Amino acid sequence: MAREIDEAWIEEAVERYRRIESLQAEFDRAVQRVEVTVRSPDGLVELVVTADGTISDVRFLGPLQHRTGTDVARSVRAAIMAAEDAARWAREKLHTETFGAYRRLTEA
Repeated sequence: MAREIDEAWIEEAVERYRRIESLQAEFDRAVQRVEVTVRSPDGLVELVVTADGTISDVRFLGPLQHRTGTDVARSVRAAIMAAEDAARWAREKLHTETFGAYRRLTEA
């Protein structure tokens, strides 16, 4: 017995795939454009990070001459950790905004 091909279903599936592909491209561009600014807890280091995790700027907001190298390194590491968290948050927010209308095929 031959199976019938539901052409309307196939057309709908192809259109849905194209829409998702377009949204993915939009998402990929957005994660490179969206920037988040974070600071170390002591306020010494400020980083600008994009949602894809690229650090695009580093600023020292206070004098360095009375700080040890260890203190400055600690501030930089803390700012980098905050930047990682901020980039992850921005990516998740963008993903939800971009793909929120699409239900997941599987629930994890």
